[in-house]
Amino acid sequence: MNLADEKNMSKETSVLRPGEATWNAGLYDDKHSFVSKYGEDLVNVLNPLPGEKILDVGCGTGYLANVILQKGTQVTGIDSSPEMIAKAKREYPGIDFKLISATDFHLDILFDAVFSNAALHWVLDKQSAIECMYDCLKPGGRFAMEMGGKGNVKYITDAVKQVLLKHGFKKEAGINLWYFPSLGEYTSLLEVKGFRVTSAYHYDRDTKLDDNANGIKDWLRMFGAGFFNTIDPGIVNDILDEVQDILKLVLFRNGSWYADYKRLRITAIK
Repeated sequence: MNLADEKNMSKETSVLRPGEATWNAGLYDDKHSFVSKYGEDLVNVLNPLPGEKILDVGCGTGYLANVILQKGTQVTGIDSSPEMIAKAKREYPGIDFKLISATDFHLDILFDAVFSNAALHWVLDKQSAIECMYDCLKPGGRFAMEMGGKGNVKYITDAVKQVLLKHGFKKEAGINLWYFPSLGEYTSLLEVKGFRVTSAYHYDRDTKLDDNANGIKDWLRMFGAGFFNTIDPGIVNDILDEVQDILKLVLFRNGSWYADYKRLRITAIK
C-alpha cells in the first residue's frame, strides 16, 4: 500500500481543496521575514514622495506598507488573506488595509503609484490583476513590482513533485500554485494593457533561510502548503523529510539552507 492509499484510509479530513492554502501570519513575520526585508530595496526603487497616494497590492502583514507610510505618503494595503490583513490591522492601525483580491478590486480613489512585492506570482489570473492595477492609477502613475520569475524555486518544486509521484500522489504533484513568468511574457502583458515599461530585470537571488536544520521543510510548510493540504499530516512529515534530503546537495551550503529564487523586477508608467 502506498502513501496515497494510506491518505484515503485516514480518518483525518481537510476542508481545504488541493492547491488551496491558509497563511500563518505570525510564522510569516518570524521565520520568513526575509520576504519583507528584501522588499525594502523595492521601496527605494518606487521612491514614494510625501503626499502621494500609494497602493500596496499583496500587502501581507503590512510591514512594507508601513515603510512606505514613513515616507510621508497615504497608503492603502490590499490582500486576499484574512490572516494577513487581520495582523496588518493590529500592527499598523494607521494604515487602511482591505481584504480584497488582486484580481477584482475597484477603489474610490486613483493612486499615484502601485507597489507589489512577492505577491503577484500567487495570482494565476494575471490579466485581471494587471487590469485592476492599471485602472486604479492616475495617468502618469507609477508601477513598481517584484515577483518570482521563470525558473523560481525550480529545484524545490521538482523535488516535491518527484516525491509526491513516488508515493502515488499524482493529483497533488500536478498542482500549479504559482505563476512564474519570463521577463518578456510579463512585460508584454503590461504593454498590451497600456503600461510603458521603464525597466525590467530577471535575476538570480538565492535566499538564505532562517532555520539551519529544517529550512526547506519550514519553507514548504509556509509557502508550499497547497501541495499537501489534502494529505494526512503524518504522511506530510515523511514527504518533507525526503524532499529536504534530495535538496541537500544543491541547496545546503556552509551550514545553511537556501531557496533557489529567480526574481522578476519591473517598473512601468501608465
